Amino acid sequence: MSHREGNNLLSAQKRSKRPLKAYSTKAVSAVMAGTMIFSGASAVFADTAATAATTTTQSVGIFSDVKAGFWAEKHIYKLASQGIVVGNNGLFRPGDSVTQQEAVLMALRFMKLQDKVDTSSTVALPNDFKVTNYYKDYVVLAFQQGLLDKATEMAPDNLKTSWGERKASREWIAELLIRALGKSADAAVAASAPTGFADDAKVSANKRGYINVAVDLKLANGLDGNRFDPQGAVTRAQLATFFSRAEAHNTVEYDNTVSGTISQLADGKLSVYNNGKTSTYTLGASTAYYTSASESRINLSDIQPYTKVTVIGATYNAAYVEVTDPTQQVESLSGSFAMVAPGNKLWLKSATGFTEYYYDEATTFVDANGTPIESASLVADSVVTLQRETYSGSHKVVKVQVTSGVVNKTTTGTVQSIDLTGKSITFKNAAGTVETFKWEDGTSLFSSQSSVLQPADLKTGAAVKYTIKENVIRTVEVTEGVERTVQGVLTELSNSTVVYKKTDGTREVKLLGTKPVIVIPNMNSAVADDLIADTVGGDKIQLTLNSSDQVIKIEVLSRQIEQYSGATVIDYNTKTQLLTVMDTEKKAHVVQLDEKTKLLIEGVLPNLSNVGTKLVENRKVNLTAIGQRALSLEIVTKYEGTLSAVNSSFKTIVLKLKDSGQTITMPYPQLVDIFGKTNPTLSDVPVGSNVTASLTTSQDLIAVLKVKTVLQVEAATVNSGTNRISIKWNGGTSEINTAALPITNEAGESIKLTALKSGDYLNVTFDGSTPLAIQAVKLTTGQISSVGAATNSLIVKEYAGAAQNFTVSGGVRIIRDGATTTALSNLTTADRVEIRKDTDGATVIRVLPQLTRSFSRYDSTTNSLVTKRANLNDKYQFTLASNVYIHQGDTTLSVQSLKENDNIIMYFNNDIVVEIVKQ
Repeated sequence: MSHREGNNLLSAQKRSKRPLKAYSTKAVSAVMAGTMIFSGASAVFADTAATAATTTTQSVGIFSDVKAGFWAEKHIYKLASQGIVVGNNGLFRPGDSVTQQEAVLMALRFMKLQDKVDTSSTVALPNDFKVTNYYKDYVVLAFQQGLLDKATEMAPDNLKTSWGERKASREWIAELLIRALGKSADAAVAASAPTGFADDAKVSANKRGYINVAVDLKLANGLDGNRFDPQGAVTRAQLATFFSRAEAHNTVEYDNTVSGTISQLADGKLSVYNNGKTSTYTLGASTAYYTSASESRINLSDIQPYTKVTVIGATYNAAYVEVTDPTQQVESLSGSFAMVAPGNKLWLKSATGFTEYYYDEATTFVDANGTPIESASLVADSVVTLQRETYSGSHKVVKVQVTSGVVNKTTTGTVQSIDLTGKSITFKNAAGTVETFKWEDGTSLFSSQSSVLQPADLKTGAAVKYTIKENVIRTVEVTEGVERTVQGVLTELSNSTVVYKKTDGTREVKLLGTKPVIVIPNMNSAVADDLIADTVGGDKIQLTLNSSDQVIKIEVLSRQIEQYSGATVIDYNTKTQLLTVMDTEKKAHVVQLDEKTKLLIEGVLPNLSNVGTKLVENRKVNLTAIGQRALSLEIVTKYEGTLSAVNSSFKTIVLKLKDSGQTITMPYPQLVDIFGKTNPTLSDVPVGSNVTASLTTSQDLIAVLKVKTVLQVEAATVNSGTNRISIKWNGGTSEINTAALPITNEAGESIKLTALKSGDYLNVTFDGSTPLAIQAVKLTTGQISSVGAATNSLIVKEYAGAAQNFTVSGGVRIIRDGATTTALSNLTTADRVEIRKDTDGATVIRVLPQLTRSFSRYDSTTNSLVTKRANLNDKYQFTLASNVYIHQGDTTLSVQSLKENDNIIMYFNNDIVVEIVKQ
């Protein structure tokens, strides 16, 4: 570029017979049309009349490619509502890169200088300073306003490619942003200080000060690994975020933006008071609501009157509302009401006479329950609370509420809370007002359908009809209840009803719901037949009733039965059905069997006519009874419980039985069975182990002592066709037939074998070598976003996008490159991890290995990535996961977008690439 061309950069000269502007008017239309159709690159920042007309309406709605919850949604819609950024055909294209000329136009709009552009003169720019014709006037204006530095931008090394169409880098945008804020002097002061980022050496010297100021003002921050990535491209979403945050430091007032205090919010209208002027906006379905303290949307219902807001919208239709201070600008005072006088005056009594207050037609008057009333209905000497606004200086009364007075009414609502100690109930009435009243024992009646209730029987959320007389609860009737519980002793049970005896001795009958849940301690898959109904010794139960007062759950709280585990048969009389047994403490008991006695012998269901052949002398049985009535009888074939002691001198073991808690002493087992262990002996079974002792036919010896274990394994292969799954653990491999096994997910819900896949972790429960159940282990894979070593917590952002919080309460094991450590401080926010819970409750964190390579090509046939290698021994081909996460910063990429020689970091899970970071 010649000296003359440089001097004439900002001047308007006629340098050819055909004025440049004459060419530009026609050429721009063609260029912009092509650009908008094929790339959309310039459309977002275009400023033609047609585009502006199209996008002003769209900007107040939702761009179809900016989904709800998108990280930059707030900033995009804020600037779109102000006209600083615009869209095209309902699209914003948040992930597209921004060119330097586009960023300049956005900065001028941000500075509210775009109208100062001189479109009537001929623009002359050096031949080697390439800018698209449409943007030339704006670029010249940017130089004139000091937004761009001529020496820097015109440097020879900066003109090797088209200046205007060059992708704007992060450090270049930092300078543009700080210059737009008029803080270049601050950048000059901070120019010699290091940025503090790990890649500070890559920062251009003349950009360092601007980056420092941008970071100090919290306009920009670093990327993964404490990098700034100064030469990285900036996306539309990122640039919108930068300028949106910069508005906090900007003194420019935008024509369609008003900040102030909400003076009224009702009927789809919002009024904002600012410096003596009130602006009223219409709120619509497309209005976006936010707070200055969060990036996430809020609802209109979250906004309260008299709070501070910024509202953006043209023609008084609000497009964007941001709560800048949620504190209501009001004060409250209470007093004794005297009278309402003409001229919207209200008087309260004071120690010296009367104090006068002013209100207007917008002031609301409500009674003690929050129900609207007329000002004329206020009663003298009522205690009232006034709310006065504090933002305008006039201290107008905005609300008058009666806080005390006699209440007599019958109304409906829902129960919010019950204070049994203070004898009060808080209701939310049909008008939505929360109110609290007390009850009096003996005079207040509580009911549900035909049943009389106690206050403790009421449940939060129940719909009720209640009567208040002289401020006291007289009746509360549950009209639509939520689940509630009652307790008593089970006396009768049929297919349709349950009868129980209450604590006061009266009987209550309840209808059974469809398939009520039966819960009995220490009994899996309990059914109604397992319940004990008896007028004397029935189960103490808790019934859960639904809103229709039907029983949906029966839970046994305690049983009044006698249990004799491992009792010895002395005699059985087949005529009288009297059975005599001796318990393990050598005490004799006589019980009588009847047709209701549950009989179980070696897995067979016998009857009273043939059970006698099995009840021979010295036979071991498990017996439950109420008094002399036998409830259940089982011939012992095994004992389940805990190994509580081993006596090596007498060669005996002591078992504590699971159901009854009794202890029995048996000789050493003939065999020991432990999954994964060859030829185990009793010395391999720790005291406290859960075991099953399978007995010999004589019942006096343990044929096999099976140790119950829960082992975490990895699924090697899953074959749903044969119902088989092969597993890997640190002791080897094995195959399991799952046809008869329950399979559940981490929440305990039943799942099918098809829900499992190779590589999944499973908790398998074994009884000796026999598998009993399989439970899938939840795996969380992603990048650590924060580590709290002091609080034993960490947050992981999953590859699916959700953030998961983990509290490490049962210990932690961190596996990195085959080595195991136990301190969370060994993790960093650059780590990608896989997290699961082990069977002992410990959190297992496996750090995913990584590899840095130069990209070569993608092989779609094998879904693999081919990289360049530094030597012949380098592995160069890698299989990609089906949902591999490929990105550069916050921008998601496709594998096809990677170019040869791109520097990438790959993260592996079981040798499969799950994440690729483009550098």
